[in-house]
Amino acid sequence: MNRHRGIAGILSFLFMGLGQLYNRQFIKGLIFIVVEAAALFYFIPNLGKAFWGVITLGEKTQGFQKVGKVMVRVEGDHSIYLLISGLITLLVFAVFLIFYIMNIRDAYVTGKLRDNGGQPAAFKQSWAHLTDKNFPYLMLSLPALGVLFFTIMPIIFMIMLAFTNYASPNHIPPKSLVDWVGFETFTNLLTLKTWSATFFGVLSWTVIWAVIATVTTYFGGMLVALLVESKGVRFKKMWRTIFILPYAIPQLISLLVMRNLFNGQFGPINQYLSYFGLGKLPWLTDPLWAKVTVIIVNMWVGIPVSMVLIMGILTAIPKDLYEAADVDGATGFQKFKIITLPFILFSTAPILITQFAGNINNFNVIFLLTNGDPVNGDYQYAGSTDLLVTWLYKLTLNNSQFNMSAAIGIIIFIIIASISIFSYRRTKSFKEEDMIQ
Repeated sequence: MNRHRGIAGILSFLFMGLGQLYNRQFIKGLIFIVVEAAALFYFIPNLGKAFWGVITLGEKTQGFQKVGKVMVRVEGDHSIYLLISGLITLLVFAVFLIFYIMNIRDAYVTGKLRDNGGQPAAFKQSWAHLTDKNFPYLMLSLPALGVLFFTIMPIIFMIMLAFTNYASPNHIPPKSLVDWVGFETFTNLLTLKTWSATFFGVLSWTVIWAVIATVTTYFGGMLVALLVESKGVRFKKMWRTIFILPYAIPQLISLLVMRNLFNGQFGPINQYLSYFGLGKLPWLTDPLWAKVTVIIVNMWVGIPVSMVLIMGILTAIPKDLYEAADVDGATGFQKFKIITLPFILFSTAPILITQFAGNINNFNVIFLLTNGDPVNGDYQYAGSTDLLVTWLYKLTLNNSQFNMSAAIGIIIFIIIASISIFSYRRTKSFKEEDMIQ
C-alpha cells in the first residue's frame, strides 16, 4: 500500500528529481536533476578544498625560490582567502542540503498521494500552488539568501577570526599563515596587562558613557517636550521647529562644526571665554574635559529625537485623566508623577533600551568629535574617550589586530544582547503584552 511513497523517496534520495520522474512529474523532475547536476559540478572540485581550507587555513607560505640565476616568487596559501571561500562554499552547501531535503519530501508526499488513490499535480498546478499559496515564501527566499550571505556570513567570519592569531606583524597572509588558537585571544584580552588594562578601562568608560548619554538625552528630551506642550506657551510650532533643527541637520556636519567650536587653540568658544577674562579650557585635549564635551555634544544631537518621540506620546494621553486629577486637587508635580511619567515610560521603555544599546555603539559622536583622543599612555591602541566600538575600529583599520578586534566585537554583542533582553523582559510593556498573549 505504501509502495509509491517509499520508492519515490528513495529515488529522490539517490538523485534529485528521480522521485519526481517516478511520480510522472517530468518537468519538475528535470528541474531537480539540473539543480543537482549543477551542484555536483560545483561541489566536486570545491567542497573538499573548502573543508581543508577552513580546517588547516593553509599549509604553504609565500616565498622565493632560486631557479637558475633568477629568484622566482612561489605562491603560497592565503589563510583568510581560504577561510572566506571555504565558508561561502559551506553555506552554499547548506542551502543545497535544504533544497535536497525539500526534494525528498516533495517526492514522498506525492507518492503518498498516489498510494491514497490521488493523481500527481501537473507542472501548471504545482507552479500555480507555488505562486499562490506559497507566494510569500517564494518572495521571502531571496531576501533570506541575502541576509544569509551578507549579514550572517560576515558575523560567522568575524567569530571565526576571534579564534585565530590573525594579527600584525607575525601572522598577516600571504607572507605568513594564520593558525587556529582557540580561546587564546580572549585569554590575552582579559589577562595580559597590556591588553586587559585597555579593555577594562575602555569598557568602564563605554558603560558610563552609555548610561549618561541615554539618561541625559532621554530626560532632556522629556523636559523640552513638557515645556513646549505646557499650557500658556505660545508659538508651539516655532519652538518645535527650533528644537528639531539639530536633528534635521546631518549629524556629520553638526559634529564637525562642534569639533571646530570646541577647539582649544582657535575655537570660538574659548575665544568668547577669553573676552570675559576666563582662561581657555582644554575641551578636547584633557581626558576629563573631553569626556564632558562629548556628553554635552551628544545631548545637542540626541535630545531632539527624544523630544519628538515624547511629544507624540503626550498628545495620546487621555485628557480626562488630568481633569479627574484636577478635581481631586492634584498638583502639577503629582499629575506628572502619577499620569504623565508612567504613560511615557510605558510607551518608550523598549525605545529607551534601544537608545542605550545604540549609545554603546555610538561610533559617530566619539570618532568625529575626538577620534578617541586624547592619547592615553596606559592604553594599547586606544585613547581616553574611545568606546569599545571605536577601539575595535582602530585595531582593525590602523593596527591590523584583526583577531583581537573580532573578540571585542563578540564581547560587545554579548553585553548589548544580555542587557537588552534582561531590561526589556522587566519592562511593564513586555509583561502586559505577554499577559495579553
